[in-house]
Amino acid sequence: MILPIRAYGDPILKKKCKNIELDYPGLEELLANMYETMYNASGVGLAAPQIGQELRIFIVDGEAYEKDEAWLSDFRGAFINPEMIVEEGELKDFNEGCLSIPNINEDITRKSLITIKYYDENLDLKQEDFHGIAARIIQHEYDHIEGKLFTDHLNPLKRRMLKRKLALISQGITDVKYKMKYPIRR
Repeated sequence: MILPIRAYGDPILKKKCKNIELDYPGLEELLANMYETMYNASGVGLAAPQIGQELRIFIVDGEAYEKDEAWLSDFRGAFINPEMIVEEGELKDFNEGCLSIPNINEDITRKSLITIKYYDENLDLKQEDFHGIAARIIQHEYDHIEGKLFTDHLNPLKRRMLKRKLALISQGITDVKYKMKYPIRR
């Protein structure tokens, strides 16, 4: 089922999420709905708070970036109760966007290497290293479950410059081709 994506300004996007019980009823359905919602919106990642769930879960699919890094054609999966172990390496800028903040993209600086521990969709515990675009996608989605948005990484001047556009998004004054839920009704 395609779910509405919460728009900028929704309080859940600023909350630190809670771990999910591994025997959570409906986990498989939740993940299936998240994938369907993400693909419908042409996203490469989606976190549970973006669909109104205060849970430490996000999904990724890097296939859209396989032209940049060929191995990303197989980079797809769920991260359940993830814990960032290490963020290190060279600082890199990359133009990021977000399904909750449509039509705004900005260069964001992030570390190029990460180590993350998480349960996958089969509830297998993993600890893996990621680099490049995969690391960036994970860091972006991890921020969501920590109550952060990519705009929080911008300098204060840039945030002030975007203030009007962000306010319009929170009111539903934006052009998107997917279902959204706005915190402020017009």
